[in-house]
Amino acid sequence: MVVTTAPIKVTWEKLPDDFVLPDEPVDNINQPALAAALTESLELAGKLAPSSLTTTNYGICATLNNKVVVKAPDWSYIPTIRVPRDEVQRSYIPRLQGDLPAIVMEFLSETEGGEYSIKPTYPPGKWFFYERILKVANYVIFEPEKGTLEVYCLGDADQYYLQESNELGRYWIPELSLFLGIWEGSRGNWNGYWLRWWTEPGDLLLWGSELAAQAQEAKEAAEVRAAKLAAQLRAAGIEPEA
Repeated sequence: MVVTTAPIKVTWEKLPDDFVLPDEPVDNINQPALAAALTESLELAGKLAPSSLTTTNYGICATLNNKVVVKAPDWSYIPTIRVPRDEVQRSYIPRLQGDLPAIVMEFLSETEGGEYSIKPTYPPGKWFFYERILKVANYVIFEPEKGTLEVYCLGDADQYYLQESNELGRYWIPELSLFLGIWEGSRGNWNGYWLRWWTEPGDLLLWGSELAAQAQEAKEAAEVRAAKLAAQLRAAGIEPEA
């Protein structure tokens, strides 16, 4: 989307002490679960450094022409923060407190949230803010009810272009050295479409419940093998305990 605007003064300033952050409810009951699932598998796979930050409906701020702008993407990944975590409890100011976000995600719902808004005037639209102000490398728009996914990457002239998926329908995210794609199945009490991570060779990053089930299956298989071996030894006149 090409937008021509008047020059904007962008600064990265600490919020005033009396600044009130927006505290709006999420649009969809499944949005927190989608976000938590994305972070959990990254953590369990050791893909999140101690200095990195993932967020859910959390304020990312910039000051435009002396006016504070706050957007709260449904999920984001910030490679490195350079301040104590107690300084970024409710909001984050890129450059002042650490890196620019490498990924922001919006999960579409029945409520119109303006995920495609290129409105440049105050307060700017989400697309404009992520593309032109934050210059986020990857902007992901996911429709969980239909299972549709769009991944936009920042290209020449700081403009987003739609990335094409590979033959498996997955999108490469270089900042994490992982593929992002859609997976259909159950987690908790919800059966539907989820966003999942895959390694470059194609291994799925598992959730904790899946790792636990995998460990239980391995234990049961080992018990079956041990029982068969014991039966074979007894048939040969050998007590397994001996």
